[in-house]
Amino acid sequence: MPATKGLSIETLGLCLWDSPINLPDTGIFTSDDDVMAVKPNLKTLLDQIREGQEPEAFEVAGPREKIYFEPEKVKAAIVTCGGLCPGLNSVIRAVVMQLWHRYGCRYIEGIRGGYLGLSHDKVNNFNGLTPDDVEQIHTQGGTILGTSRGSPPTEEMADSLIAKGINMLFAIGGDGTMRGAAALTREFTKRGAKIAVIGIPKTIDNDIPWVRRTFGFETAVSIAVEAVKAAHVEAECVFNGIGLVKLMGRESGYIAANATLASGDVNFCLVPEVDFDLEGPRGLFASLEKRLTAREHAVIVIAEGAGQKFFGDAIGRETDASGNPKLGDVGAYLRDQIREYFKSRQIAMTLKYIDPSYIIRTHCGNAGDQLFCARLAQNAVHAAMAGKTGMLIGYWHGRMTHVPFHAISGRQKINPAGELWFNVLESTGQPAQFKK
Repeated sequence: MPATKGLSIETLGLCLWDSPINLPDTGIFTSDDDVMAVKPNLKTLLDQIREGQEPEAFEVAGPREKIYFEPEKVKAAIVTCGGLCPGLNSVIRAVVMQLWHRYGCRYIEGIRGGYLGLSHDKVNNFNGLTPDDVEQIHTQGGTILGTSRGSPPTEEMADSLIAKGINMLFAIGGDGTMRGAAALTREFTKRGAKIAVIGIPKTIDNDIPWVRRTFGFETAVSIAVEAVKAAHVEAECVFNGIGLVKLMGRESGYIAANATLASGDVNFCLVPEVDFDLEGPRGLFASLEKRLTAREHAVIVIAEGAGQKFFGDAIGRETDASGNPKLGDVGAYLRDQIREYFKSRQIAMTLKYIDPSYIIRTHCGNAGDQLFCARLAQNAVHAAMAGKTGMLIGYWHGRMTHVPFHAISGRQKINPAGELWFNVLESTGQPAQFKK
């Protein structure tokens, strides 16, 4: 059974070459008919089948026995775009190692400076990569290729890649990068260019739909927990101490929620998906005051995209080069408002504010993310060699999958009525809502 129509993967043509991966009797090769149901709940599947519906399903990632490209003729390129994230170098390294050692590809280019490196005035922005070049880069933060936000016109990027003879592009980045990769796929199709475009999703916020986990997220949570621990120690060691930690999360509060659960020290977790008020008998300030009266210390974690309503109409007027609205600094705002509130109530307190965002972004991946980066990269190479295009590598219910770019829209967010948020409420003991 192939992937369902809305989730089917575009291919460049027939796969006529035997894969050079020689692992006899392992059953390692994956068929296009091997699929993963989008909703694997048994009752849901049985109900759909009884009603004559075909359950939605993703194509499962993995090596194919027949491949589209002749390995010796492959010219691959890798680009990293958007903000920094733990694991970028790990993915670059794994892509190079997989192409070189498993498929025998010897022409691998790194594009310097993100999509901007594909502009016409940067024709020399390609850098040859070999296993020796990338052997130790997974121990370094950042990306050896450099990055940027925004891009030249799609036609211009396509010109640069075609002029270089590239027939395989690995785009590593978030939703903006995937939109650019999707546009390149359409442009190549229009021109009849047989170039595979494969996305490897990267976002600390873990907010790409159909991808349960993106690389760098586990590392981000582990470092965020250290910041929360520091805030807890600072708060606990003084009378009426408050530790306030701002974590990344523009529209999705996954880092804040998971750091809250992992630390066990958070009393109030604020995320973009759950509205809250500061004032009033049921607002945050009233609950915070009760907490100090009872325990003489408190820890608050807030995601950067929470509470943007406090900045009025100014939010959304300006965007960055990736098209993201520029946010108000809710951490600093909440810090100042808490101080003002307790000052007006003539209640002594000490507040320590911690923002570890750039420490998190520039860290190398931890062991769990190193493993995850390698799996993503290896499966991206398998997909490209099989002539797949217009897709990213997803992660769904424990399996690596192929997700078409056109299926990616909006952002994955915490469900306020779901299990994760319920777990947060149980851990913190905070009210379900802070509303006047």
